[in-house]
Amino acid sequence: MTKFTDIGVEKTGHVTTIEIQRPPLNFFDISLINQIADALTDIDNDPEARAVVLAAQGKAFCAGANFNDPARQEQEAREKSDPATGLGQISHLYVQAVRIFRNKKPIVAAVHGAAIGGGLGLAVSADFRVTCPEARFAANFTKLGFHPGFGLTATLPELVGKNNAELIFYTSRRVTGEEAYRMGLANECVPQDQVRAAAMKLAQEIAECSPLGLLSTRATMRAGLADRVMAATTHELSEQTRLRATEDFKEGVKATSERRAANFRGR
Repeated sequence: MTKFTDIGVEKTGHVTTIEIQRPPLNFFDISLINQIADALTDIDNDPEARAVVLAAQGKAFCAGANFNDPARQEQEAREKSDPATGLGQISHLYVQAVRIFRNKKPIVAAVHGAAIGGGLGLAVSADFRVTCPEARFAANFTKLGFHPGFGLTATLPELVGKNNAELIFYTSRRVTGEEAYRMGLANECVPQDQVRAAAMKLAQEIAECSPLGLLSTRATMRAGLADRVMAATTHELSEQTRLRATEDFKEGVKATSERRAANFRGR
């Protein structure tokens, strides 16, 4: 396996665990998504690896992008004349995200804490999710004055139905692990300290099956998914580029960091 800086990769039998190692909140960026995509490529090329567990250290599974990162804010200050200039990087991030959807082997996400924004998109990229009552799932984009990304406009409705996806998008509400299980966003809901073990057990059950039959069946079930995600991210990026230049987006990010209700003005 390739050496990585922000993830750990460990194989147990026919199951490989990818662990995000940016505690406590595991914010993502292009580098992290690229490392996960690279690890999945390595796993695809390993004939002994049949299933994957995607897990994380710390408090959250993945709290999304860190809009309050000082380096990000400094960059945006430099690009004040055109706030959308830096979105070329987000375009590249979505290229890496599509790579994750093109992997060949089943993924079980162990969601023990918050999966927010793009972190929800990452959790949804897996075939299955094991979670706990303490976990929180949120597409908080509209509270940021933003548009959903990471392909969620294509992937979330397929999991929870169009109307539930609309509810999650329009309200930006946080869905508990138990609610996620009830609506089909999670496949299992177990005590928090058992999430990773339960995810591993499911991955091992998958790995007991014929590897050729498994690859063939998964390819059939996910046929066209990566292409749908690619088309969705193209549209999402266009809307994010437009909205990121608005006053409402700046206010949404500021209000979120200050833990208050935003004063949106529709401009």
